[in-house]
Amino acid sequence: MKPNGITKVEIQPEDSIHLMPVVWETQTGIIPPDINPQLTVTQNGESIDQFAPWPMLSQPMGFHFGDNAQLQGDGTYTVEVSIGGPSTRRTGSLAENQGNTSFTFEFEFSESTLNEISYTDIPDDKEGTKGAVDLMDMEMLPDSQVPTPDALPGNVRGSETSGDAKFVVTVLEDASRFGGDEEQKYLAVSPRTPYNRTMLPMMSLSATLQRDGTSEFDGILQATIDPDLRYHYGTTVADIQTGDELTITVDSPPQTARHEGYETAFVDMPDVQVTL
Repeated sequence: MKPNGITKVEIQPEDSIHLMPVVWETQTGIIPPDINPQLTVTQNGESIDQFAPWPMLSQPMGFHFGDNAQLQGDGTYTVEVSIGGPSTRRTGSLAENQGNTSFTFEFEFSESTLNEISYTDIPDDKEGTKGAVDLMDMEMLPDSQVPTPDALPGNVRGSETSGDAKFVVTVLEDASRFGGDEEQKYLAVSPRTPYNRTMLPMMSLSATLQRDGTSEFDGILQATIDPDLRYHYGTTVADIQTGDELTITVDSPPQTARHEGYETAFVDMPDVQVTL
């Protein structure tokens, strides 16, 4: 274990594939990061592997659940995926509880095909530099991007960066669908990776809102999945005025595993300060 709490997991020689169950909400295409899939891999009715994949961040694959699986050579495999109920607040058309279901799929595995997969090695002079590879086009699968600032609902008040992540702040005039009322405002914070706009879930955020040196709000920002804001962190407040000072504190960074390229990003995350 390193001092910053990061542990490197090595690929094992027995690992055959990186198995990624992708589950999304069909109406919006949102990939919920809170459904905790459980996988059972069988071949000819015999159990081969059983595990709960990690929530992960990847530059080309965005947010996903995934883990390496050990197979028993070439052949057809069946995977049963069970998902639990959601643990993150949902709003709007997503407010009704979803989850607690299962499905199966089959795939063919061939060692020779695996060995033919091409890859591109990043040149030594590019390693450790700022940047990211593009998101993969996974055909009919949705991605885990959040909206551009221009596409966010409400009045976008500003953005700042912390720990390589970009935090965009927007204010909605009607907080009724977020547990408030029509007279209250909804303050939403939308963190994302800086190049591909991948959502950054499983964080703990809190905030203070000050006006002329007086605290107007001091509390947590609740993780929420909304059809328009998508995955974000927010709270209702009585009022927000031009010039208010918002300080966002990252109480814990994204509690996800990381693929190569994100090993040190989104870990050390100082406070974010935005003048609204």
